Amino acid sequence: MGIKVKARQTKLTVGPSAGQYRFIMQAEIYSTLKQDKVITEASIRSGIPKGSINAAWEAIGDVVRAWTTEGHSVALPGLGTMRFGLQAEAVSKVEDVGTGLITTRKVIFTPSTDIKQELKNTSINITCYDKDGNVIKQVTSSDPGNVDGEGGGDNSGGGLDENPLG
Repeated sequence: MGIKVKARQTKLTVGPSAGQYRFIMQAEIYSTLKQDKVITEASIRSGIPKGSINAAWEAIGDVVRAWTTEGHSVALPGLGTMRFGLQAEAVSKVEDVGTGLITTRKVIFTPSTDIKQELKNTSINITCYDKDGNVIKQVTSSDPGNVDGEGGGDNSGGGLDENPLG
């Protein structure tokens, strides 16, 4: 199926191009799958009873929460690793160090090589819309699928098969 992307012609309101129209791309998110749907599908695919998968899912969630809050980077089987991190202001004197310097707490997820390969192999389908919402172009990827952190990618827009509409 591939990843669907919308490219909407939008008038910029800030920056050096303020007042000009540019095509802004954004991946379409179909919906958020609820935990129950994921567990039901995993049960169907594995043949393991739904109750057993649910219990395992809850236990894994508890372990991940406990260990990440203790400072561990925790492996999520088949997905990658998760850890907690933060951003903080820097100070020159030790007397000024305190929790008030922390500006952001964040979750850091590092995908596995299998997930990166899956993303690399997934096609990209872009639908371009003009400022009035009319579809004006369809684009399908034919590039090697560079993935963030795996080198390459000159962001020149190359590697796409362009199919103008009408």
